[in-house]
Amino acid sequence: MLLLRNVDTFTPAPAGRTDILIAGERIIRVEPGLRVLDGFCDVVDASGLVAVPGFIDGHVHMMGGGGEGGYATRTPELALSDAIRGGVTTLVGCLGTDGVTRSGEGLLAKARALDDEGLSTFIYTGHYSVPVQTITGSIERDLLLIDKVIGVGEVALSDHRSTQPTFDEFARVAAEARRGGILSGKAGVVNVHMGDGPRGLSLLRRIIAETEIPVTQFLPTHINRNPTLFEEGIAYAKAGGLVDFTTSTVPAFLAQGEVKSSTGLRRMLDAGVNIAHITFTSDGQGSLPDFDAQGQLRRLEIGRVTSLFAEVRDAVQQDGVPFETALQVITSNPARILKLKGKGQIVAGADADLVLLDAATLAITGTIARGRWLMRDGELLVKGTFE
Repeated sequence: MLLLRNVDTFTPAPAGRTDILIAGERIIRVEPGLRVLDGFCDVVDASGLVAVPGFIDGHVHMMGGGGEGGYATRTPELALSDAIRGGVTTLVGCLGTDGVTRSGEGLLAKARALDDEGLSTFIYTGHYSVPVQTITGSIERDLLLIDKVIGVGEVALSDHRSTQPTFDEFARVAAEARRGGILSGKAGVVNVHMGDGPRGLSLLRRIIAETEIPVTQFLPTHINRNPTLFEEGIAYAKAGGLVDFTTSTVPAFLAQGEVKSSTGLRRMLDAGVNIAHITFTSDGQGSLPDFDAQGQLRRLEIGRVTSLFAEVRDAVQQDGVPFETALQVITSNPARILKLKGKGQIVAGADADLVLLDAATLAITGTIARGRWLMRDGELLVKGTFE
């Protein structure tokens, strides 16, 4: 058992200074002045610290991605220590452009490995292409028979790397994901990779308008990729859609018009978008390719899961977004949208996933996942098997 005393707690709503009692992998009590028997609990004075829910990163290439520049540009697998330092306690793994040398089976194995090392993981089935390449033979079977599969993705649209699915093909993907989600009690969302193409969100908007599939079946990511897509995303979110910002970036992308996630969050809120419709993900270990007008690769960087909270902190410290508001995009919002039971909150009965921050700087000082210290007082206590 672990008792954190006198910690400024955000659930993510502000809860004031409380004690947090953890037993096993669950939060048992969250209230001030808790008393425990001596010798039965590790009691930690957390004065001067802020406790927030463990971060959920809903779009991570945990087994690596990339390859747009040839075999040598395939990106490496996620290191456990990167997630810990970034306060990420729950990850959703996905495949990207490459569904040949990276497979759903391999992604599932990597997810289980990270579970064994102390985190909580889920995955999407498929990758950029349509028809979706599944593990068991269909989207519905993957959702119903594989515990970790919670949806489909990332399916690429408006991108020269997309398989250019037709209206009927993409609608069928969404319909199968919806049925599988309903039958399995999972989210069944379609995680949609949005490229730079001029068609933007048009295919999503058409499916929503011409079928019975609800707008919340889709989670378009990279919505901050360029100014045009960002503005379209504002209108889409105000109409009830979900939008996801990618926090990993490089200066060259920002110079070309990519909207910084922290600033984009402020702008969407100012435009009247409901915070409940917004999430941040890192695109961790994914490639960040820069193509010229002819589609030729000019440079390639790697996404980092540590960018996730960095952008939330910037939203607070640089863009004036209230702390409890910004926190939602990496805690309670993805937990609700992806139906991740027990995640995204500090409440009795929830999973014991917490991040401790320095109250003055909001720097991450501690990470607790499933009730276990992974980093404490800034010291990494756990590393990956081969780190």
